[in-house]
Formats: sequence, C-alpha cells, structure tokens
Amino acid sequence: MRVAFMGTPDLAATSLRALLASRHQVVCVVSQPDRPAGRGNALRSPPVAELAKAHGLPLAQPDRVGTLEFRQWLAGFEPDLAAVAAYGHLLGPKLLAVPRLGCLNVHASLLPRWRGASPVQAAILAGDAETGVCIMRMDEGLDTGPVLARRVVAIGEQDTAETLMGSLAEAGARLLVETLDRLEDGPLEAVPQGDAGSTYAPLIHKSAGELDWRASAVELSRRVRALHPWPGTRARREGAAIKVLPPVEVTGAPASAPPGTVTAAGPAGVDVACGEGTLRLLRLQAPGRSAMDAGPFLAGHPLSVGARFDLPGEPS
Repeated sequence: MRVAFMGTPDLAATSLRALLASRHQVVCVVSQPDRPAGRGNALRSPPVAELAKAHGLPLAQPDRVGTLEFRQWLAGFEPDLAAVAAYGHLLGPKLLAVPRLGCLNVHASLLPRWRGASPVQAAILAGDAETGVCIMRMDEGLDTGPVLARRVVAIGEQDTAETLMGSLAEAGARLLVETLDRLEDGPLEAVPQGDAGSTYAPLIHKSAGELDWRASAVELSRRVRALHPWPGTRARREGAAIKVLPPVEVTGAPASAPPGTVTAAGPAGVDVACGEGTLRLLRLQAPGRSAMDAGPFLAGHPLSVGARFDLPGEPS
C-alpha cells in the first residue's frame, strides 16, 4: 500500500524504519519543524525528518497541518492511508479524510488506559505492571478511535521511560507492519474503545522532576524512573539542585527521621527518609558535574547522616 508517514521522535522513527523495510511504499513523510537544540541552540531536525532525508523521501515540516495547502500537498501523493506515530499535532476531520483508508495511529498504551501526551511516563508513575501498544483508527477525539490491533508489553521493575519507550517502539513498529499487511487483504474489525476505564496522561512539564520527600519511597522510585531521561528528577539541598538518576532502591526500612533526612551515606548509596519508607540513591549529579555513583559523589560532596534535603514549598 501507499503510506504517508507522520511522526517526530525516536519512537516514531522506529516505525518508519519498519515500514521502509516492509513491502509497503512510504510515499511521503511529515514531521515537526526543526527546533533549536543543544548549548548553541542550533536548529536540529527531529529523528523522523532526519531518517526521511537519509532515504530521499518527500518531506514536509509544517507549523500547521490544518491548511488547505498542506492537505493538497498530502493528497498529491495519493496515499492509501496515513500511519501516525507520536507526531505532536491533532489532525482535523478534513485531513483525516485525505487518505483513502483514513489514518492509523501507533499509540504507546493499552487504550483506553492512558490517552494523551505522556502514556509511557504515566504507566510507570501509576505502578502499572504492564502497558502495550495499540494500532488505532484515528477520529476527531484525543486517542478515542477504535482499535485494530494491540500488543501487551510488561513493565520491568527497573524500567525507565527511556527503556520502556524502546520496548514499545519495537513492538509498535512490528504491530504496525502486521496490521498493514492484514489490512491489504481486506477490512479489519475495529473495536470501539468506550470511555469506561479511560485515563488521561497529560504533557510532562519540567517542574514534575522536583522530588517531594513527603511522598512514599515507592512513589518517588517510580518518579525517578518515569522521568528519565527527561525532565529528570532533582533533590534540592540549600537551594542547589542535585540530579537523582536511576537506578534507585526502596530499602524496606521504615522512615526513621523527618522526610528528606539522610539516614545513611556511603559507597552503597545515600538513604533518604520519605513520607513512608526509605529511598536509596545510587547515582547523583551535582550542578555542572558528571553523574557519579554514590561513593565517588560523596567523596566530593559530603552528605552526613542527619543532613536534610529541601522540601518543595519550604524556604531555601
């Protein structure tokens, strides 16, 4: 089939690679515009755009997709369908109607659980044991269309958003190609989602990375994993932000001091009392420095027992 592909980050690029290796023809690619990135703020193309350029594919990076001009550009390729993966724009009804067979979305959750912008992070934050990918026929709602195929992916105890996204990207890419293969043979049953049990995963903001030690150690462990690598999690001490990187450990020891208090510090890690339980920090990063294991970090940044991290909302 003739496929228009729409996507932006690495997760989407994995699906595009799978399509390029399949029997289907990618006739054009649509991605977000180049954005400033890095210390020099030089313009950088998103991964999907870079991959399209590398394969010499027709590429559009519009600021808006609701224009007649863009619909005419897309229609000129006569796509049988559009495959959409983490593109970053809502598609209006006129655009959804351009491909002959409509638009399919690769969504990184088991819909209707975790509709929205951050389903991978939300699944880890909630302590879900599993998540997955769905191939959904897109409609005008936010991730509300009927589902053509789904595949379950287990969430490991030490999975971060980065590692889980990698697993979901591979599963979604395979499922997309399988679904297109089946769709080429005839119509597929599209199962309506319904709204029962639906949940919403809002966009993650940088402020979500501030660790509040009044939460439980289990919740904070999930937060460290869910927000890695972006925006990352931070523990503040006397106003300075120290990055906390995975892995972290819930020790099982009851909190023996006020939340945010260091109860042990050594090569094995930095133990911090939480609202419930104790969290052991194994990798930390001081401002302007490289990430280090606990032992080397403590050699240059002593944290003695009884030291206390700031609590959000407290004066520094």
